Amino acid sequence: MASSDRRVVLTGLGVLSSIGTGVDEFVAGLRAGRSGAKPITAFDTVGFEHSTGCGLGEFDTEEWIRDLPVGSLGPASRFSVSAARMAVQDAGLDLDVLRGQPGLISIGTTDGESRDLDELVETELADGSAAMDPRVAARLRAGRLSSAVALELGLSDVEAVTIPTACAAGNYAIGYGYDAVRSGDVDFALCGGADAMCRKTFAGFYRLGTIAPDCCRPFDIERKGILTGEGAGVLVLESLDSALARGARIYAEVLGYGLNCDAYHQVAPDRSSVARVMALALENAKVKPHEIDLISAHGTGTKANDVTESQAIREIYGDRPPRAVSVKSMLGHTMGAASALAAIACALAITHRFIPPTINHNRTDPECRIDCVPNHAVEADLRIVQNNGLGFGGNNAVAVLGRYEESV
Repeated sequence: MASSDRRVVLTGLGVLSSIGTGVDEFVAGLRAGRSGAKPITAFDTVGFEHSTGCGLGEFDTEEWIRDLPVGSLGPASRFSVSAARMAVQDAGLDLDVLRGQPGLISIGTTDGESRDLDELVETELADGSAAMDPRVAARLRAGRLSSAVALELGLSDVEAVTIPTACAAGNYAIGYGYDAVRSGDVDFALCGGADAMCRKTFAGFYRLGTIAPDCCRPFDIERKGILTGEGAGVLVLESLDSALARGARIYAEVLGYGLNCDAYHQVAPDRSSVARVMALALENAKVKPHEIDLISAHGTGTKANDVTESQAIREIYGDRPPRAVSVKSMLGHTMGAASALAAIACALAITHRFIPPTINHNRTDPECRIDCVPNHAVEADLRIVQNNGLGFGGNNAVAVLGRYEESV
């Protein structure tokens, strides 16, 4: 088999989310329709009429960050490093072996280390620039979300890239890793996304009028917007031959992906562009629309996104589209981590043969016209799943995952 035709599979998953840490907790949260919504404590919310979010709460970073000083990392980098080590461990990979192989680390993000930036700006405004902590300033570079993974795991023969394509960044990172492994340029890829909640982004969405007061209700007639969230999702990608040779557990196969950037509007999605990126993903994956069993929708819970995305789905799939769920109803909007965590949810749904629900749902908006699997998970024999990631600025990315089968 030519290297450019290598099949690419997912063999390890690292998860930090508001509904569970690690694969077992995460899949239990998805099955139960658990909500991660709680009062925001990551920053001061005085002055905001409502301030519910989906934070991680207490998380023991030192369990996963063992070689780098934790204080040298900003919160988003701590998330990405922890999720990466978790994914490597879940994959059963020997780090000593991995260190001798060429690899890729691609981490998507929306905000980078904006929580640290918030702190520095607050200090400057209150006490002047001389009072800013240089140790915090040294943590700001977004490139550290990926380079810190390499440093922590001792990986020197790797390309480490941070991809800043807003809320689609996790899928962008997965697509980048898929190409690198499939072509034979690398033996493995650690791909995903990470973001920590910050005042800047919360305030920005608040000013846009898109922060929900209590919960996220995607596709519901009474939806009022997003809840900001945080976390990280990292996936181990390797060739099928590599996975089989070492007897690895295979969660799913990456069948393909699609990307586009329409630059239609700074924040509003464009229906034709969203439909086009789904078509590109199906074409790249060599999958026909009728073969898709489930769509993990971007599903933010805003008026504009849900209608636009639903209409784009029907443009591609016709009057009987696959069920389309939004895990953001549970996790909140984790920004650059969103499509990575959703991809992990897709892989787990394929493995465990169920569909996670869209919670907080009372009545579907007639303009959306999809089955969003309201409130309760359902058992389902899923073969191929599509994962949508739609970002500000028209950055769109769709990944297609399938159940591993010996022949295709």
